[in-house]
Amino acid sequence: MSNDSGNDMTNAVYSLHVNGTKHAVRDAWVGESLLFVLRERLGLLGSKGACEQGECGSCSVLVDGELLCSCLVLAAGAIDQEIVTIEGVAAVGTPNDLQQAFVDCGAVQCGFCTPGLIMAAHALLERSSSPTEMEIREELSGNICRCTGYGRIIEAVQQVADARNGDRS
Repeated sequence: MSNDSGNDMTNAVYSLHVNGTKHAVRDAWVGESLLFVLRERLGLLGSKGACEQGECGSCSVLVDGELLCSCLVLAAGAIDQEIVTIEGVAAVGTPNDLQQAFVDCGAVQCGFCTPGLIMAAHALLERSSSPTEMEIREELSGNICRCTGYGRIIEAVQQVADARNGDRS
């Protein structure tokens, strides 16, 4: 991390590796959250800021493959780590199978929690190709949704797991 102002770390310049691309973060305060930097400095608006306390899951991202609430992570602490946001799970304009299942199953309502839920489900499906309903519920338990009641979300995740395993029943 370089610093143009001597020992004062208020105007740091560093790089983050986000969605497969290196991004320069300029004129940043080293105490900024990863969520703030993603949204305000890099223009990646998919991760949502709601509780700012790591309770709701709407800001979930993967950092070196681990699902984290980006509101609780210092951006400067994520240097040299691979960060994946909702924008990085599929090509722009083309939903992946999980995103499409959320739409098809009616798991998207207001949409505020959707990016965090998809990131949590994506992380689960990367680790486990055949999660049980209880495993899906456990993985999604860190995400608050006030609209869907979770049934359709669980159905969407299970549908993708089944399809990826060849069970299209």
